[in-house]
Amino acid sequence: MSKSKPSGGKAAPKVLHCHSTFSAGGKELRSVDLMNAFGRRLDHTIISGEPDKMAAHTAIAKNVPVKFPRNFPPLSGFPWPSRLQKIAKALTAYDLVLTYNWGAMDVVMAHTAFSRAFDLPPLIHHEDGFNEDEADKLKASRNWFRRIGLGRTARLVVPSQTLEQIALDIWDQPRDRVTRIPNGIDTLAFAKAPRADSLRVVKRKGEFWVGTLAGLRPVKQLTMLVEAFADLPEQWQLVILGDGPEKDAIRDASVRADISHRVHLPGKVDNPASAVGLFDIFALSSKSEQFPLSVVEAMAAGLPVAAPDVGDVRNIVAEANRDLICVPNSAQALAAVLKRLSQDAELRNKIGEENRQKALAKFDRAGMIAQYEHLYSRILGRKF
Repeated sequence: MSKSKPSGGKAAPKVLHCHSTFSAGGKELRSVDLMNAFGRRLDHTIISGEPDKMAAHTAIAKNVPVKFPRNFPPLSGFPWPSRLQKIAKALTAYDLVLTYNWGAMDVVMAHTAFSRAFDLPPLIHHEDGFNEDEADKLKASRNWFRRIGLGRTARLVVPSQTLEQIALDIWDQPRDRVTRIPNGIDTLAFAKAPRADSLRVVKRKGEFWVGTLAGLRPVKQLTMLVEAFADLPEQWQLVILGDGPEKDAIRDASVRADISHRVHLPGKVDNPASAVGLFDIFALSSKSEQFPLSVVEAMAAGLPVAAPDVGDVRNIVAEANRDLICVPNSAQALAAVLKRLSQDAELRNKIGEENRQKALAKFDRAGMIAQYEHLYSRILGRKF
């Protein structure tokens, strides 16, 4: 097989991506966005800690050189030195190693333990947030493991101010090793008005929608969102886009609240830009978030955001929206915000426009891509 070459004739740097899972989630799709933007200038190899979860690969452009080997050492298991050594040896074939979240931390530890012995390439770790088992409190054992494991990384990249402080204060990372790059989206795509029939549920004349996009998992607290929504007037509908194990629990909550006819679960949408603009209010109910892309997508679509004060949400939204960021884990607090927004169309429009302007200025994908390209080039030691 001929080597991929960027314009200029040099062989494209070989980049290894180690993901906890390569499902079509936020961090995975951001990685794919970057791969597509870089095109043939980088040669990618992708490893998933859960080899059967690879749905994000369908979003990779056809011109992007990418491989999915099955013989890479497993990313999970007890970190015996012999196992870490096998992982470290597998890193020697690459020019740059990119790791993502806790599920790839054994690769980070292997790199730190054997980087000098095997003259390993530089490693950049990306941390986007935590699993449900750390939603309430970070585990001391994992904090300890991260402190040691991150010892020889070239950079630790985080998207949020909250994670940046955790990296500095809890994981004891040096200031010059931590880089914050906010997530970005195609803001113009979300500015386009979607078709009224773009979902399996059709928005009818006279209806108003509270909407959200989320994996239907306990940490998203979507049954709490149903409770918070329940007292809105009859013309308001709740539309929850996503799939997951909590679907039946959400339906049961809507039955208990006697609003099952106003709660809709159309499933997951492959292109959020085709649906988010149908909402009149975007709602978030999560117990834990860091930098939720769904909030930025709602802002780009010109929506007000009703959400708990988790992660960077308060800092992400426009100034006018910050009064509508409420205390976490409270259906009553979220209900009060939804009620206020539902009663004032002028307020919804004003806040939505300010959110749209901020998304355009601060969270467009082009700016994010430029920052990552600068960082990766710098760590590689050359432009690609």
